Amino acid sequence: MTFRNYLKDHIALILMNGIILLMILIFLRAFRVEVSAVFVVVCLYVAAMILSLLWDFIRKKKFYDHLINSMQELDKKYLVSEMISSPGFYEGEIWTEVLADCDKSMAEQVAEYRRQNQLFREYIETWVHEAKIPIASMRLMCHNHPDLDARMIAQLKQLDDDINNVLFYARSENAQKDYIIKETSLKKVFHEVAMNNRVILQLMDAEIAARDLDILVMTDEKWLEFMLGQIISNSIKYCDAERKLKLEIWAEEISDKVMLHFRDNGIGIPASDLPRVFDKTFTGENGRKGAASTGMGLYIVRNLCDKLGHGINISSQESEYTEVTLTFSRNDFYKMRH
Repeated sequence: MTFRNYLKDHIALILMNGIILLMILIFLRAFRVEVSAVFVVVCLYVAAMILSLLWDFIRKKKFYDHLINSMQELDKKYLVSEMISSPGFYEGEIWTEVLADCDKSMAEQVAEYRRQNQLFREYIETWVHEAKIPIASMRLMCHNHPDLDARMIAQLKQLDDDINNVLFYARSENAQKDYIIKETSLKKVFHEVAMNNRVILQLMDAEIAARDLDILVMTDEKWLEFMLGQIISNSIKYCDAERKLKLEIWAEEISDKVMLHFRDNGIGIPASDLPRVFDKTFTGENGRKGAASTGMGLYIVRNLCDKLGHGINISSQESEYTEVTLTFSRNDFYKMRH
């Protein structure tokens, strides 16, 4: 708020006072008042008007500047009414009441949104658990009947992965309420993921080379298992049909970080698609070629990495390889993003 803009806003008041002052001058001269006395009256009137405008400008500028600064500093702008004090002038009081009403209305809408979101999340989790029961039964049947069509087993695995995606996507929006950070063995987690995918890997006669995984990192075991499962699932999904699938998994400690690498010899990712592989629902050229891709897997993995304070990077060469690297900092426990 500038004094120039303030004067523009009060131009009508200033003109009116000028007219009143002119009438006073005419009145005083009509009664033959001495010029010196008229000069004193004019000076007093003008001084009073200027001081009045300055006082009004200063208190309003203080209020509005504080209001603007509070708006700029707040992430949740609708809470600005909680940051301002009583302005001491009527227009400011009106603004304060309006902002307070807006704050109350927005808070009620946010609370209702959160309630609806929580109900939807609970419904999704219930539905997922119910859907996984028949899937578990079918997987047991497949295990007991190895002569079943490999395509049927692959489709069942894909269905199970998609349902897990739904569950973890619903939970990822409030991940901080669901994870438990502790020292976790990379070897143990990878073993669990490999066992969960063993049937499809055996059917594909995949070759797996794992080394240097006897390392502990600070993370949530369940969420890490999901992320590794997604990475292996992508390796299976985008394998090269003309050659045996080969997976290499290894970890290395560099300074205060642990880097976990996954490398496959699949069809690779086009260079034009690499910058967008973590975008929500992005399937890319490979997804459009027929692979059952939703574009959600890597998006969820990236989201979870951000919330846990881990890093993730992908490099690839078409028809050669794809390598995914997860980075764990030794102080991840203190870097979690809530």
